[in-house]
Amino acid sequence: MTHDPSDAAIEALYLESRTFPPPAEFKAQALVTQAAVYDEAEADWQGYWARQAADLLDWDEEWHTILEWDRPFAKWFVGGRLNVSVNCLDRHVAAGLGDRVAYHWEGEPGDTRTITYAELLDEVQRFANVLSGLGVGRGDRVAIYMPMIPELPVAMLACTRIGAAHSVVFGGFSSDALRDRINDAEAKVLVTADGGWRKGRANLLKPAADVAVADTPSITDVVVVRRVGEPVEMREGRDHWWHEEMGKVAATCEPVSMGAEDLLYLLYTSGTTAKPKGIMHTTGGYLTQVAHTHKYVFDLKADRDVYWCAADIGWVTGHSYIVYGPLANGATSVLYEGAPDHPDKDRWWSIVERYGVTILYCAPTAIRACMKWGAEWPQRHDLSSLRLLGSVGEPINPEAWMWYHTHIGGGRCPVVDTWWQTETGAIMISPLPGATTTKPGSATFPLPGIAAEVVDEQGRPVGEGGGYLTLTRPWPSMLRGIWGDPERYEQTYWSRFPDRYFAGDGAKLDADGYLWLLGRVDDVMNVSGHRVSTTEVESALVDHPTVAEAAVVGARDETTGQAIVAFVTLRGGVTADAEHGEALRAHVADKIGRFGRPKTVIFTDDLPKTRSGKIMRRLLRDVAEGRDLGDTTTLADPAVVDEIRRRAVATPTEE
Repeated sequence: MTHDPSDAAIEALYLESRTFPPPAEFKAQALVTQAAVYDEAEADWQGYWARQAADLLDWDEEWHTILEWDRPFAKWFVGGRLNVSVNCLDRHVAAGLGDRVAYHWEGEPGDTRTITYAELLDEVQRFANVLSGLGVGRGDRVAIYMPMIPELPVAMLACTRIGAAHSVVFGGFSSDALRDRINDAEAKVLVTADGGWRKGRANLLKPAADVAVADTPSITDVVVVRRVGEPVEMREGRDHWWHEEMGKVAATCEPVSMGAEDLLYLLYTSGTTAKPKGIMHTTGGYLTQVAHTHKYVFDLKADRDVYWCAADIGWVTGHSYIVYGPLANGATSVLYEGAPDHPDKDRWWSIVERYGVTILYCAPTAIRACMKWGAEWPQRHDLSSLRLLGSVGEPINPEAWMWYHTHIGGGRCPVVDTWWQTETGAIMISPLPGATTTKPGSATFPLPGIAAEVVDEQGRPVGEGGGYLTLTRPWPSMLRGIWGDPERYEQTYWSRFPDRYFAGDGAKLDADGYLWLLGRVDDVMNVSGHRVSTTEVESALVDHPTVAEAAVVGARDETTGQAIVAFVTLRGGVTADAEHGEALRAHVADKIGRFGRPKTVIFTDDLPKTRSGKIMRRLLRDVAEGRDLGDTTTLADPAVVDEIRRRAVATPTEE
């Protein structure tokens, strides 16, 4: 039979048949246990979101219109007014919960702070007064460039109190990246720190901030937290120490009532080309959906759970599920500054044990790193407090899901694999842990109130098989545009398929209607006319018992169009040789078919990753095709690429 490449936008090759219903003990206590909630939401999806907004938030004024939709521009809860810091702090303190812990903070060197809701409110009001004293007001933008310290959420919430929008720039970014984001937003004040701790070293931020601010005419003042104690330059009149300014102001600051559609924050996401995109999130709809998803996806019991999202606040995961969602729900969270393997590879598990963490939310990259290090590290600690596990950031391989479920969750904890993006603002596709039977590696179904469809090249819905993941109607936490560039917003997200949002991810539907994410369509490889997802090949490789982690890319090939090149990290004690490479190629062919079999397997001790844990496949493509490397400034360890390149040159290509 002749293969027609138009038959499938992306081929569905990997099959997974294992299923895990909600454990009876978990289900007995769960907030949602029945699928009826999906039908209820679908019967009146706008009314469903309005009920969430009313139930989960305190409003200064009611909205008069739930949704105004002029594709691609949405306005939710029009006419409604509220203040985010009041919803995250004041109302909990007023309800008698001031002594509840908001954050258990732990610095990498081992220093700790326990911050209650009353204490957090006090600090937020003080810093709001500091910002006001520097001339920051409603509608201004404040840039924040900080490590994972309590002053970071304080600065964000202080902005919300006075009606200013924040733009948090990940502390691992370069001065150039900081400068570009400040200039695009025309931020008035920069909040930073002397530095932060990472893998036992003080990473200085203030010198990079100084380089950036030298070329940012909109910045009038810089506020600096003293974290690592290293000497840094402080420019008279422009630079201010956080602790000194906080000592000069009162601990009361009247909150500014904001419209539901007022800008809450900008978060810049790098495009594949051109300048970074300033994603705009607004107040009422965003806070509604992050509070809703945080409560129900994680089955939150705010009075007794200890919740830990192990992401960085510099990314959207941290905005939504370290700051705004948990605090709106009155949750107790863990906040950790440093690396998961410092001083040793059980740092995370010691934190889980010490604080009695009940809910853990982290990235598949971190899970696979823990797989590579071995199960003996978590086994050293009592993880019995855990009752729910979550995954975020990229598709999770079935074997990584199983390792997480078995070795971290003890086989008793549901796993919620969540799909969402910077642009969506909140979780869109995920199990509800008390109601959904899960499959390892599948994000399962769109949440109640969310409408998603997989479509083919022509935009026709796919009943079963691979294609493009689209969203077919607006949702409360959706981006409201790209800062200063509405045309780019429309072109980027709404032009590929009529009346559908498409942000570049592939997905497949199995025979049971479960959704499986296949990664960015930019990463789909065209092998002899077959559209093969990197995720499926990587899942097949990680399925082999010797493989801890894998990344695959398509390299130009005269015969097949593209050839699959696999970069593989083995578990400890396994010999990396040509024979083993051939065994892995055969294993992939057996799991997903010969079109998914790598032409070349390159063994490496590590993969090039950003500080957030994302694998930089662009650099691997450069290596595979023998090109000069692109920008490596955001890599956690730039030396990794040189080692991979050396091994690539020495690795024979299989025929």
